[in-house]
Amino acid sequence: MSAALIEAPALPGWDHLVSGKVRELYVPAGADPATAEEVLVVATDRISAYDFSLQPGIPDKGRLLTGISLFWFEQLADLVPHHVLSADDVPEQVAGRALRCRGLDMVPLECVARGYLTGSGLADYRAGGAVGGHVLEPGLVEASRLDPAIFTPSTKAEQGEHDENITVAEARERLGEPLVDQLEALTLAIYERARDIAAERGILLADTKVEFGHSRTDGALTLGDEVLTPDSSRFWSADAYVEGRTQPSLDKQYVRDWLTSPASGWSRGSGSEPPHLPEEVVAATRARYVEAYERLTGRDF
Repeated sequence: MSAALIEAPALPGWDHLVSGKVRELYVPAGADPATAEEVLVVATDRISAYDFSLQPGIPDKGRLLTGISLFWFEQLADLVPHHVLSADDVPEQVAGRALRCRGLDMVPLECVARGYLTGSGLADYRAGGAVGGHVLEPGLVEASRLDPAIFTPSTKAEQGEHDENITVAEARERLGEPLVDQLEALTLAIYERARDIAAERGILLADTKVEFGHSRTDGALTLGDEVLTPDSSRFWSADAYVEGRTQPSLDKQYVRDWLTSPASGWSRGSGSEPPHLPEEVVAATRARYVEAYERLTGRDF
């Protein structure tokens, strides 16, 4: 286990551009950030929940996310172009957690596919019987399967702010019908491909979030950011699935559940910073990410 990387490292030949919730973005030294055709994306070991960056980090989390994303980019390459150029030609101090990628002009939309009803989707359903503008049948409960899966976009908030679920119609009003229709088709194709692959490994893919951008070289709509990781997806063990209850997870839902439990002593509505994660929560979270990596990729970490 390596020490957790929390802050953006100084990297020779690269200018640090911006810090995200988990990732640090760099451009080649001296390049114009607005037009750079190549960027360096470094996954730290930070973990966030409920719009807070939590302390401490989860050791090796950035390496696990990068490895899982690379696996999925390969599995999805025939469906949509992706932004990865190389995982090898990167600065030594971030090897294993950094990717050289195409520069993209990102689409300001979180593209979510839901194959099971849970999380904010379940909250929206309970409030009005619909999710993302999709009116669902009555009587659904926690972890009910949605067949076919549905596309439920959300706004893309700045760090520290909250993504907002919107309807597909609202997304079309903001970005235009042709682009949103393309995003919906790609998001659902990615989800269905991934759901089948995960099922072969005994994992249910409950939902996932993906992001797209337009390539600065040819304008092609391109899959960016990360893909199908425990940060951006809910993974459930198929052999433990029972509709109507919260499912044991192989993702960061474990951290969310601890934060909202009496054990943390924290109230989500208090406005105060969450407490530091105890050692046992850090270790259990890391173990879940390692299990997700090994079951999905078939490789030892």
